[in-house]
Amino acid sequence: MWLPPALLLLSLPGSFSIQGPETVKGPEWGSVTVQCQYDPGWETYRKWWCRGTRWNTCRILIQTQGTEEEVLGDRVAIRDDQRHRLLSVTMWQLRRNDMDIYWCGIQRTGVDLGFRVQVIIDPEGTIQTESGSWFSRNMDNSRTNESSKPYIRTHYVLLVFVKVPILLVLVGIVLWLKDPQRDPEEPRGQPISANLSSDPLTKVTAL
Repeated sequence: MWLPPALLLLSLPGSFSIQGPETVKGPEWGSVTVQCQYDPGWETYRKWWCRGTRWNTCRILIQTQGTEEEVLGDRVAIRDDQRHRLLSVTMWQLRRNDMDIYWCGIQRTGVDLGFRVQVIIDPEGTIQTESGSWFSRNMDNSRTNESSKPYIRTHYVLLVFVKVPILLVLVGIVLWLKDPQRDPEEPRGQPISANLSSDPLTKVTAL
């Protein structure tokens, strides 16, 4: 059936009621965030994130409950900022087979509204995405470095105040045991030689 251009435009998914980036790029094993803006009037409607090249057969991965509460799924999260009419979808631990066509959409009676987004995965993990996943990845690295600093400081304190004194004591004991100039303690009283020489003289005098 032939439709006028205006009606044909309105029948297409989205109909300019929801807009987003046409392409986003993320690093392998990193993360990427897609943000779609929608028109007033759709705030309390459910929003979803769908995967598949064709609109009518795409598979919904996650959807909101019509509120601003964030919903978590398998390596994906969705949140609807109804005040700013902004739908945000974050995917993490990206793999090469995650590269595909996705849709951010609004559930309604009849045909849902949606916008097509192509997600590209960089195997080298060096691409900065439009949504700022590069910034998020670097923030994660900085938090990891900060968390390791207390351990490093503790290790130095133990090294200076505990390990070094113990090591010095052990070295001193070993040197003391191996000292060849240490004379054994002589017995108290007269020498044995003096006792032996005096006895024969005493006997002779008595005779």
